[in-house]
Amino acid sequence: MKAIVIDSYGGKEQLKEQQVDKPAITDNQVLVEIHATSINPIDWKLREGYLKEMLPWEFPIILGWDAAGTIAEVGKDVKHFKVGDRVFARPATTRQGTYAEYVPVDEDLLAHMPESMTFEEGAAIPLTGLTAYQCLVDFAEVKKGDKVLIHAGAGGVGSMAIQIANSIGAYVATTASDKNDELVKSLGANRVINYREEDFSELLEDFDAVLDTMGGEVLDKSFKVLKKGGKLISIAGQPSAEKAEQHEVKASDFWLEPSGEQLKKLANLYVSGELKPTIGEVFEFTERGLQDAHELSESHHARGKIIIKIKA
Repeated sequence: MKAIVIDSYGGKEQLKEQQVDKPAITDNQVLVEIHATSINPIDWKLREGYLKEMLPWEFPIILGWDAAGTIAEVGKDVKHFKVGDRVFARPATTRQGTYAEYVPVDEDLLAHMPESMTFEEGAAIPLTGLTAYQCLVDFAEVKKGDKVLIHAGAGGVGSMAIQIANSIGAYVATTASDKNDELVKSLGANRVINYREEDFSELLEDFDAVLDTMGGEVLDKSFKVLKKGGKLISIAGQPSAEKAEQHEVKASDFWLEPSGEQLKKLANLYVSGELKPTIGEVFEFTERGLQDAHELSESHHARGKIIIKIKA
């Protein structure tokens, strides 16, 4: 099968097209023929070697964390899926990622795609949608009427988080550039702060939860907007335990746990019209296409999700 792989850590030029063996599946797995995948910042961070201590994979590595496609094979113990089903998933961590024509996926990490969902939309949801859901629902326990700050609302995780928080009935503030003002409002943001001209930490107070997607100074300033007992979760850094104690809040970094059950909940939100992935650009499944997609993601100016179209 065709795959885009890396044989060593480094720049985008390490992404190379190769023919590799089609993966075998275990009894509780299915083999998904991938129609679309997406780019996430973890892709190029791993490619550069920033995460080699956390994810010590062996070369050659096939990157990619989002799968949307149809089932080509089914293991003998699989009960709820059959050949031909349209599915999406965030597969388990393995060096067999989703920049490939076929990917093995554990049954419990799969969810059926709604009939109205395109494969590009399906590829845009798993990693970012599950991240947003687990940060807001599992960690922050956001409920109706809560005040939630979501940083970088036009990004992949941010755009999902605004919609999930809005579906719960929370008041949502977000940071964005002026060019993305209308986008984040259309997703359900109640207040938009232009991060280039305004300091969110001077404008907001008594918030119940903050989802930080930026790290650094943004993460540190986020403590200031929380009420006592509030919750801060970051996907881009480790919050200061000292500042958490000082402000009397709960703070944590985040690592995603893949879940087919939670993907079903996101699929239900899609069907109800409460969740719609924002797709920025779509690239072809070629060496050049993946390199260009990585370059865009590294710019930190991607709007919504960057999609790779693998099968027409």
